[in-house]
Amino acid sequence: MIHKLIIIGSGPAGLTAGIYAARAELQPLIIEGKKPGGQLMGTSYIENWPGVSRILGPDLMMHMQEHAKELGCSFVSSNIARVDFSTKPFKLWTQREQEYQAQAIIIATGATPNLLGCPGEQQYWGKGVTTCAVCDGALYKDKRVIILGGGDTALEDASFMTKFTNKITMVHIKDELTGSKVMQKRVLDNPNINIIYQSTIININGDGNHVTEVTLQNQQTKEETTLETDAVFIAIGLRPQTEIFKGQIALDQWGYIKLTDQTKTSVPGVFAAGDVADFRYRQAITSAGVGCMAALDAERYLAALE
Repeated sequence: MIHKLIIIGSGPAGLTAGIYAARAELQPLIIEGKKPGGQLMGTSYIENWPGVSRILGPDLMMHMQEHAKELGCSFVSSNIARVDFSTKPFKLWTQREQEYQAQAIIIATGATPNLLGCPGEQQYWGKGVTTCAVCDGALYKDKRVIILGGGDTALEDASFMTKFTNKITMVHIKDELTGSKVMQKRVLDNPNINIIYQSTIININGDGNHVTEVTLQNQQTKEETTLETDAVFIAIGLRPQTEIFKGQIALDQWGYIKLTDQTKTSVPGVFAAGDVADFRYRQAITSAGVGCMAALDAERYLAALE
């Protein structure tokens, strides 16, 4: 069977693409991937989704999936292991070698935050440990927060958090910040942001329900210290999930999909949306918006084939 449209990924970008594609009667097949629902499945409350003042990340994704199903999207609980975009129809294979073919593809595989891998990180994920200050920052008004990292993302997170608290500590593994000079100056000039250099977090501790402190280790002396905190924002980068697309479509030096004309990849008929191509905004709402755009572009592409 050759599908009109296959969507790879089931986060906000993939599900929104599915909703629009289904309404256009493209009978989209959504291949959910290894993390159905995307990054929001690991978040707590979302307070910046338009029209919903407060909702749990997993609940929002469940509603989006139900919406897509009601409109006629089909779902496959598999993970794509390899693709062939060199000929048409496009071919996809799951890890179990199940083959799928499609006239058009939307890639919405997202990105995975780089994590520490230290004790307590997973235990307190969503309970004070997060990778999105924009998503969760408002939950920590007047609270103590730690931001791990020294690049642009960490600097932006620190500046953003000054809206909510004056108890901000940055922890950076190097002896100087590595982000842009403009962002560095903004942070360094702010008296509410304290910076601990040449250190990293080796343990995240809590009371069973929420983070209460972290253990820091100085990278030079190996001395360990304890720092009380209500939240840990990990800002040490993201990895776009594009391994299987290497050699098939154009990627930039960081592995993000290169786009032209908003959603088009280097292969006609293959589109992309969300964090897999967006290294700048990385918000659920922007991913959803571009998912809509990708579906509309795919609809026009398929109509031109007829």
